[in-house]
Amino acid sequence: MKLYKSKKLLNIDNNPKTVKGQSQKVMTAILYFAPAWESGFNTCPFADDCALTCLNTAGRGQMNSVQIGRINKTRWFIQERETFLIQLEKEITNHIKNSERKGFIPCVRLNGTSDIAWENFGIIQKFSMVHFYDYTKVYKRAIKFVKGELPRNYNITYSLNEDNRAHAFEILKMGGNISAVFRKDLPKRYNGFKVIDADETDLRFTDPRNVICGLK
Repeated sequence: MKLYKSKKLLNIDNNPKTVKGQSQKVMTAILYFAPAWESGFNTCPFADDCALTCLNTAGRGQMNSVQIGRINKTRWFIQERETFLIQLEKEITNHIKNSERKGFIPCVRLNGTSDIAWENFGIIQKFSMVHFYDYTKVYKRAIKFVKGELPRNYNITYSLNEDNRAHAFEILKMGGNISAVFRKDLPKRYNGFKVIDADETDLRFTDPRNVICGLK
């Protein structure tokens, strides 16, 4: 399998959801990998129940060039991790400088279309003054977050689906947050927990604790 290195790793607010954060003076950098097994390597341990609704092909993701770019990024990360992390560190550094120069607070989401345990690679720890955040379906990662076992600058929201309700509400009871998709209007409360409108921005690290992040 030939390795093609991507010219650029991070997407800076080129997304209708993350760009809303600029109203709060926050600029978001996102890393998009090829999800599940699209690249030949599984980047989503619990992809079976969400592969059909994955946002990988939303917006510009429909373009073949974008899909190829995401596959290349994923293969670079898997096959030549040292140089990948060096490039990622450079781009995060540039993102911080550019954001601050424009008067924005930088933040980073490394799992735009993946579910990788980034806390294991040291990159979050190197930028301890920057907010990192992600959604995850990995229960063990969500539990580590609510127990305070992840880097303090890393926020994780557990994604609810039909198969993990028990785990999701356990996390809520422990003081963590979950995301849930509602077909119609968002209720004020669901199963006894407050629901907030998570479509207003993607800045999950600004949410209060112990809430359901409602998405339509």
